[in-house]
Amino acid sequence: MAPWYVWTPWGGEFWVARFLLQRGLALTYLAAFLVAARQFRPLAGEDGLLPLAQYTERVDVREKPSLFYYFDSDRALGVGAWLGVGLAALALLGVPGRLGLAASVPVWTAMWVLYLSFVNAGQTFYGYGWESMLCECGFLAIFLGVPDLIAPAVVIYLFRWVEFRNMFGAGLIKLRGDDCWRDLTCLDYHYKYRYAVGTTF
Repeated sequence: MAPWYVWTPWGGEFWVARFLLQRGLALTYLAAFLVAARQFRPLAGEDGLLPLAQYTERVDVREKPSLFYYFDSDRALGVGAWLGVGLAALALLGVPGRLGLAASVPVWTAMWVLYLSFVNAGQTFYGYGWESMLCECGFLAIFLGVPDLIAPAVVIYLFRWVEFRNMFGAGLIKLRGDDCWRDLTCLDYHYKYRYAVGTTF
């Protein structure tokens, strides 16, 4: 195995990047599925604020695919959420990686399919950027591989592209918003406020 500091695609294995990405994504999935288990049914379940029937009646499954298009009950939502929690916990502990590609690929694929199903069936409540970003990163994670194989450099670079787009987009949104970002004075207020609060304690 190459040392941790080898980061080139021509001899490095990107194993540190893969380890951090997989564990970080597993933790994010775990939190997301726990939220879905507790909140999805009141929001978009059978009797939710935006009932699941609205999704199944108005949306073509080819446009927004979801397992809950076919299994549109609160029980199916609960099973999907808690199955996601279990898979994410296994991924967080690194179990799929130790069992090889035959276990790793199905586990990461199942988490992606399940969460994509929640996002598409969640309608407005799951229409935020971080939901689609988790789906995108979750899809890339399927191809990260396992510890005894070389991590594909192209997948690492695609994760970097996601990070760049996220940071660049966040900057553009700020520039489009308050004038203080264009005047470069927003952080002046931020640090003055933090200093003032810090001195009062």
